[in-house]
Amino acid sequence: MATTSFMAITMMAMAMAAVSVGASDNNRVHSPCSDTTVARSDGFTFAIAFAAKNSFLYNSALQLSPCDSRLRLSSSNSQIALFRPKVDEISLLTVNSSSFKPDSYGYMVAFAGRKYAARSVPTFVANSSYTVTSFTLVLEFQKGRLQNLYWKRDGCSKCSGKTNFVCLNNQHCAIKTSSCKNHGSTVDCSLGIQLAFSGTDKHLSALNSWYEVEKLRQYSLYGLYSNLKDSLTGQYNKIF
Repeated sequence: MATTSFMAITMMAMAMAAVSVGASDNNRVHSPCSDTTVARSDGFTFAIAFAAKNSFLYNSALQLSPCDSRLRLSSSNSQIALFRPKVDEISLLTVNSSSFKPDSYGYMVAFAGRKYAARSVPTFVANSSYTVTSFTLVLEFQKGRLQNLYWKRDGCSKCSGKTNFVCLNNQHCAIKTSSCKNHGSTVDCSLGIQLAFSGTDKHLSALNSWYEVEKLRQYSLYGLYSNLKDSLTGQYNKIF
């Protein structure tokens, strides 16, 4: 039976940033399928949809936002995760629902907005053979309105020669799906997404967090979270 559900999400901000959106949040729009403009330190709601790659195509050709009812994601095998980070703060987003098996869906698309809809291209997450667990997502704004969401790829330099990983299409470090806990093995394959911002807010202030991420070595954000010792984070620290 096809299912669409909202998963439990943990959003962990960097140690230097507040975990929750505080009093400085002046954005009252909380739906990922509504339009808004934001300033730095506002909360911003977006979502990630998980489904088969062709589920994001209308008439097998045109990619639409998951907010567009013509995609009919509700009638397909899909799940949606909601996030509300602070604008221009680097965050680590994790998808850690115990019932979530990414290889049941295959791809993911990040999205927000309706009239001014923006969505990323579908990016591979998992299949029956391999699971990718680490991603970097950049939200690009102009005058405070979301224009684009795009996945930044670091290639396979960090897993070159590591027997625990394979390199997929010279773009992704992946773990064998059969090694994951949700398939009865030992590795926590929870998804981790480094999130950053670029462009300008509604006051034309520059959003600079993406430039800070560029300076960091991939996976270095994970070392800032002392309470993730037994998660994928801790495993990456041991591997690398």
